[in-house]
Amino acid sequence: MAASYTVTGIDGVPLVEPGDDLAFLLISAVDAQAVRPVDGDIFVIAQKVVSKAEGRLVALSSIEPSPEAQRLAAETNKEPRHVEVILRESREVVRSRRDVIIVEHRLGYVLANAGVDRSNVAGAVDDETVLLLPEDPDASADALKDRFDAHWKCSVGIVIADSVGRAWRLGSVGIAIGAAGVAALRDHRGDRDLFGRAMESAIACPVDAIASAATLAMGEADEGVPAAHVRGIPCGLPTPARTINRSKSEDMFR
Repeated sequence: MAASYTVTGIDGVPLVEPGDDLAFLLISAVDAQAVRPVDGDIFVIAQKVVSKAEGRLVALSSIEPSPEAQRLAAETNKEPRHVEVILRESREVVRSRRDVIIVEHRLGYVLANAGVDRSNVAGAVDDETVLLLPEDPDASADALKDRFDAHWKCSVGIVIADSVGRAWRLGSVGIAIGAAGVAALRDHRGDRDLFGRAMESAIACPVDAIASAATLAMGEADEGVPAAHVRGIPCGLPTPARTINRSKSEDMFR
């Protein structure tokens, strides 16, 4: 457990374009700040800059909506080409209503609009460009960790964070969609509580807590702070973020 920890936003990162060396941009920004990474530090990186660097942009002018996309677009008051991209990124439409489509993303996350987004995307002002989630966020985190470790000669954790809504609560929070060098889950079953009772169903998700804390420092609008440095939280035994997803057989609401 961490008695205390610090979260420091990393600014000074230029607008990221497809094909940019994101690791270099982030390393340069960290080196320009009074942050000197050590073993066990964690970097949280916004999904958008990872997706942009990986070229996960789609021009809606290139999309031909399917009959299903047209039907769902009429039902939800959405642009048919946008809906087609959502469907292509999804395994299943879980729920839909006016202005929102909840899907199971191909990565296993249940979220609105498959994470297909227009905010903070150049070219999206005219609604013609959308941004997808990374192809494999855990692999993206692994690649960033390799570069960071090599540069600073230490072992750090990487969390790729996205903001999502929650079915039972208003407002969005940051969650981890990719991780490297840090425990995605911590199983406390069998541990003892304050009164010596064995805990039966306590599984913590530290990477989501880390992502959410970092999002407070990074912001979610025009702050221009796409990463944060976290110190004081034990990394634990590394596991990928994809292990967080609950299987459909365990899902009580589908």
